[in-house]
Amino acid sequence: MSSLRKYDLTGKVLGEEKVQGDLLECTANSQMIKDYIVAIRANRRQWSANTKNKAEVNHSGLKPHPQKGTGKARQGSLASPQYKGGGVVFGPKPKFDQHVRINKKERRAAVNYLLAQKIKEGKIHLLAAPKMEAPKTKVVVDFLKAAALNERKVLFIAEYEYPSHYVSLAKSLRNIPKAKFINLRNINGYELMCADHIVLMEPAFEQLTELLGGSV
Repeated sequence: MSSLRKYDLTGKVLGEEKVQGDLLECTANSQMIKDYIVAIRANRRQWSANTKNKAEVNHSGLKPHPQKGTGKARQGSLASPQYKGGGVVFGPKPKFDQHVRINKKERRAAVNYLLAQKIKEGKIHLLAAPKMEAPKTKVVVDFLKAAALNERKVLFIAEYEYPSHYVSLAKSLRNIPKAKFINLRNINGYELMCADHIVLMEPAFEQLTELLGGSV
């Protein structure tokens, strides 16, 4: 059995929440997790890089210099790749059909495994009722310092349908370079791997345990 430390927005420790040990017995093949992460990163690419070849470059059709009598190698066009501003040989072209399909069962297994590992390592924390009427970056910075999470990559996670007062919290995180706010609906393995610590909103704790139990 593991536990999650619970804080309020001032960084004061309020207690702990227990997580049943059977929920943390998630297994996932390392190759499967790697394939899942690679697929996420590949699907985020725009694949819009485009270069011009010799035929597409806008250049004069005149020869750079006479073919004979100069002692130089013959050259046919300024659009040739060896000239500055010439075409690119085997350069990238747009590819818009590069989507990599991710198996749903493998995705869930990978996410559950990464969440279970974070819990076992004590890197998931609870934040109790963070009601903010207006965005205040200093309040969140002070919380991170009090919880010894400053200078770390921190991922804030809210419940599936979070209330409107979380909007102020999300806006407060915009000026903190290593902090990010998402909800459980948009959680993915890449964000979990990048985060050093996770701050979970207290109302989302029950949903997290349901996710680990496979009932979501």
